[in-house]
Amino acid sequence: MSLSKKVKVGLGETRILILGSEILLGFQFQGAFRPTFERLPFHDRVIWVAALALITLTIALLITPSLQHRVVDDGRDTKRLLGVIGRCAGLALGPFALALGADLYLAVGPVLGLGPGVAAGLIACGLALLFWYGLEALKARNAGQRERTMTSREPEHEHTSLETKIEQMLTEARVVLPGAQALLGFQLVITFSEAFEKVPFASKLVHLIALGLLALTVIWLMAPAAFHRIVYAGEDTPEFHALGSRFLLAASVTLALGISADLGVAVAKVIASDAAGVASALVTLCLLTGLWHVYPILLRRRRDAAA
Repeated sequence: MSLSKKVKVGLGETRILILGSEILLGFQFQGAFRPTFERLPFHDRVIWVAALALITLTIALLITPSLQHRVVDDGRDTKRLLGVIGRCAGLALGPFALALGADLYLAVGPVLGLGPGVAAGLIACGLALLFWYGLEALKARNAGQRERTMTSREPEHEHTSLETKIEQMLTEARVVLPGAQALLGFQLVITFSEAFEKVPFASKLVHLIALGLLALTVIWLMAPAAFHRIVYAGEDTPEFHALGSRFLLAASVTLALGISADLGVAVAKVIASDAAGVASALVTLCLLTGLWHVYPILLRRRRDAAA
């Protein structure tokens, strides 16, 4: 399999993971504004905050390869990028499994009690870790050595055609778009809940700003397809590739701001502390911008200096 094909498959696998992650993030946000959520004990609310942090970390890791592809490699397929895709996907599954277990505990506990809730969370988390890490580690002892050796001996990069660059740029937009649309839908529903009416006006304003940022994210991500069809009549050109890359980078900025802002609103409501909300929003923004923007820029400068 060529390097370009491996990168394409890796991005496709990331797309599978991130859609479920962003839907789970939407569930976290929406759950905080349900009437029954206010009756949860404080320790369950702390678990909810931990699950929110874990699923946010999962999303941050899954989007990282696409932005490194745009910023560091200019859309070229490299073995370095293939390694980044694998490492980020592998690291993202751990917090995803923990968040899944925590959410199942929160869902089962109020219905069946503390014991069954803990059991459901542990079983779900354990099964996820088993099927995502354990079985693969056991299988790798006896299979796949030849394929891993072949990959390690591949050249650092190969020629990437303009057609492939544009195809992968559109794939990377599709990685983020469905989850962003689902998250926007969840956030729109929150504005019609009774619990939202009780939050301070400042929190409502921040939530509306976050809604605008998420809407702008969806607009940025859908724009390349419209330009490709209307302006360039479906033809692949270097100008379209550069334009689509800029739209994708712009969407990552508004997505980071929107997630951070709404996360701060949700945490402030759950913990009943504005300071905790502000702190969580700032930490999230630092995490997302660090992984999506600052680190790729540093890698690009290091690459240019080495060249």
